[in-house]
Amino acid sequence: MTQTQERSRTFTWSDPVAGAAHVGRRGGLELLRAMIAGELAAPPVMHLIDMARMEADEGRVVVELLPQEFHYNPLGTVHGGVLSTLLDTAAGCAVHTTLPAGVGYTSLDLNVKFLRPVTVDSGTLRCEGTVLQRGRRTALAEARLTDPADRLVAHATSTCLLFPLDQPA
Repeated sequence: MTQTQERSRTFTWSDPVAGAAHVGRRGGLELLRAMIAGELAAPPVMHLIDMARMEADEGRVVVELLPQEFHYNPLGTVHGGVLSTLLDTAAGCAVHTTLPAGVGYTSLDLNVKFLRPVTVDSGTLRCEGTVLQRGRRTALAEARLTDPADRLVAHATSTCLLFPLDQPA
């Protein structure tokens, strides 16, 4: 029997309901920029997988992730679900930047292609999401995940459903 050294991780997050209360009251780009500036709390998932720096412009979002051991699957590489979460975040948030106040969205699908294994030795990953097309009811976005050598690690496309949000009285 081999012995392993146990590791632990602790993280904190802010009440997600408080942040969600701002959705629909501001345009998507304004909301994301307020989050980036620290005026609004980041959603808990960003703390859960330890996403780092984010930038947002109209139709474009970039997020970063430094691969950690706690991202690993049994094969000793970063779990595809972690990479998919990063891709989904970048693509969905890129769509969000194009939405006016009062309009929400949800992902209809996420199609991911994994091209390279990722480990803690891979370095900081950069994930750029861009909107390819936005209509009245749906939007199509892509996300490209690259390593520090600018090699494509994974790619995703996402279709998002756009819908009016109920406005509080």
